[in-house]
Amino acid sequence: MQDFPPEFDLTLEGGTILTGNPQQAILRNGIVGIRDGVIIHVGHVLPESAAVARKVDATGCYVMPGFVNTHTHAILSMVRGAAVDSGFAPSYTPGLPNGMDVNLEQAQALARLGALEALLFGTTILGDNFVHADITTEAMAELGLRLCPSFRVHDIDFARVAAGEWVYDRATGDAMLEATLDLHSRWHNHPRVNVCMAAHAADTCSEGFLKQIAQVATPRNMLINTHIGQSKVEVERVAEVTGKTSVQVFEDAGLLNERLLAGHCIYMSDDDMARMARAGAHAVSIAKCNAASGRLAPIHKLRAAGVNLAMGTDTQNGDMVELMRWALIAARLQEGGVSDSWQPAHVFEMATMGGARALGMADTIGSLESGKKADIVIMDAARPHLTPNVRPLGNLVHNAQGRDVKHVLVDGEFLVENGLPTRVNMEEICRDAEEAARQLWGRCGTRYWLQ
Repeated sequence: MQDFPPEFDLTLEGGTILTGNPQQAILRNGIVGIRDGVIIHVGHVLPESAAVARKVDATGCYVMPGFVNTHTHAILSMVRGAAVDSGFAPSYTPGLPNGMDVNLEQAQALARLGALEALLFGTTILGDNFVHADITTEAMAELGLRLCPSFRVHDIDFARVAAGEWVYDRATGDAMLEATLDLHSRWHNHPRVNVCMAAHAADTCSEGFLKQIAQVATPRNMLINTHIGQSKVEVERVAEVTGKTSVQVFEDAGLLNERLLAGHCIYMSDDDMARMARAGAHAVSIAKCNAASGRLAPIHKLRAAGVNLAMGTDTQNGDMVELMRWALIAARLQEGGVSDSWQPAHVFEMATMGGARALGMADTIGSLESGKKADIVIMDAARPHLTPNVRPLGNLVHNAQGRDVKHVLVDGEFLVENGLPTRVNMEEICRDAEEAARQLWGRCGTRYWLQ
C-alpha cells in the first residue's frame, strides 16, 4: 500500500508549545499540525513532503491548550466593579441588580459580553449558568466557543432571598427543570454545546428537589454544576434545615459522583473532602472571587484528598491567566510557603486538563496531543513583561495576562485573530452591554453607578 505525504489544513510553527501533556510538556520552536479541526502532529519538524494549506508563524509566542472555564455567570458582568466590594454573592445581596430583574434583551447583551471577554482571554469552553439560558446560550454560541450552559436551577423564591426569606415553591422548581430539559433537547448533539444541569446550591434547592434533579439528570448523563460551601449562610442554613453538610445533602440526593462540579468549596470539612474524592466529584477553584471577599478555599487539602481540581472565573473578569496566579498564591498562603506541591505546572493543569476531566472531555480537549480537537490559544510572549523567556510556564502564570492572547482557535477555526473576534462585532457587544447595565442599575435606586 502506497504511503502518501500528510496534508495539513493549518500549521502553527516556531512557537514555544506548552502542550499540557506530561509526556511531552514543553517544545521550544515546535510545530502543531491540524487537519479537519483535529491535531494530527506535535513536534519539532513536519513529516517529509507534507502539504500545508496555511502556515501561521508563531515565533515569539506560547502555543497552548484553550482554557477550560467551568463556572461562570456571564450575565453578572452587569455587577462588575460593585458586587466584589459587597462581600457576598450578588444573588444574595440587596441593592444590586438581580437575575429576576433581567429581561430577554438585557440577558442577551450581557451574556454576549461575558462570553466575549472570556474568549478574548483564551477560554475555549465555558460552563455558564444563570437566568434566560435559552436566550443566552444562543447569544454566546454565536461567538463559536464551546459551551456547557444551563438555567440557574432552584426551587427557592430568589426574589425573597436577598431579604433573608427562604421560601421554597414546587412550581418554581418544576418550571426550572422543564426549561432546562427543553434546552437540553434543543441543543442535543450540537458539536460545541453540551447542556448541563446547574442545581444552584443546597440552600436554594430543597432536598426533595435535588432528588428530583438526580432522577431526570442521571438517565441523560447530564453534568451537574453547583455551588458547595460558598458561604457561611449556606452552611448554617443547610445544617439547620437538614442536619447535614451540603456535600452530604448532594450525596443523599444521588448527585455526588463524577458528573458533579462543585464551585467554591470554601467551607469544607475533612469528611466532606473525603466523600468528594471517593465519589469522583470535582472541585472548581474560584480563587480570585473568593480572595476578593476575604476567603480562601482549601484547595491544597482538596487536592491532597484526591479531588480533581478545575477552575472558574465566576463573576470576576474572564481572565484565566490571572486566575491561575490567584490559585497558586492562595495555595502557597495556606501552606505557608513555596513547595514542590504548588508550582505553575499544577495550576496550568487545573485550567486545562483539570477542567477537561471535570467536563468528561479529557479524551478530546485540555492538552495539545495528536487526536485531540484543535482548541488552541496563541499568546504573544515577546512583550517586555514576558522577556526573558527562561521558564515558560513560570512566565505564563506569574507574569502574563489574558490581554496577551493573540489568537484563539476552536476545532481549528480562528475565533480570535490578532486580538479581535472573527464572528462578532466587539464594539457593538460592548455598547449593547453598557446600555443594558445602565438600565438595570437605574432601576435599583442605588448610587453605585455614580461612585
